[in-house]
Amino acid sequence: MRRRDLLLRSTSALWTAALATTGSAAWAAWANSGAELARLLAQYSDEGLTLSYEVRFDLHRDVEQMLSKGIAVVFVARAEVFEKRWYWTDRRIASATRRWRLAYQPLTRQWRLNFDGFSRPYSRMSEALEVLRQGSQWLIADKLGDVDPADCYVDFGFQLDASELPRPLQIGLGGLDDWALQIERRVGVSSTR
Repeated sequence: MRRRDLLLRSTSALWTAALATTGSAAWAAWANSGAELARLLAQYSDEGLTLSYEVRFDLHRDVEQMLSKGIAVVFVARAEVFEKRWYWTDRRIASATRRWRLAYQPLTRQWRLNFDGFSRPYSRMSEALEVLRQGSQWLIADKLGDVDPADCYVDFGFQLDASELPRPLQIGLGGLDDWALQIERRVGVSSTR
């Protein structure tokens, strides 16, 4: 009985170490790749409040290898609109989220990017990444009502959603908080009316 327990513990430890090494090394390497927000603009017009952005990042070689083996990665862009208030905490007026799921299909040798229930194939990963790196005229709020656009700001975030990774990779990430691509920025609202 004791020998069996020892064998189970050593096997479990080997699997945990292998997953931790594979997952953590790849994602930690990506964290140091230098993601940046090149452009962020919030404009209010008669149609509503729109947001335009451009995120620049490169995938680390290890992450590309994992993607090429069929592991899907989910990117999330979120925007929250707040009204400034001097007498209380700022009030959230609206929020919007975009999600992209990027995966490689080895049988067809195509990259597939899923967005809003639609799926589109790409022959190269760089083409699929270019689509999710930029957002133009993203409608994040219809109308602000009686709120003055000059009293509003937008909190923007772009990240990789670790909760969408396969469970063994999530366990392998361990306590690394800074492994993921994550950009957060605040921008004021300009009016075009």
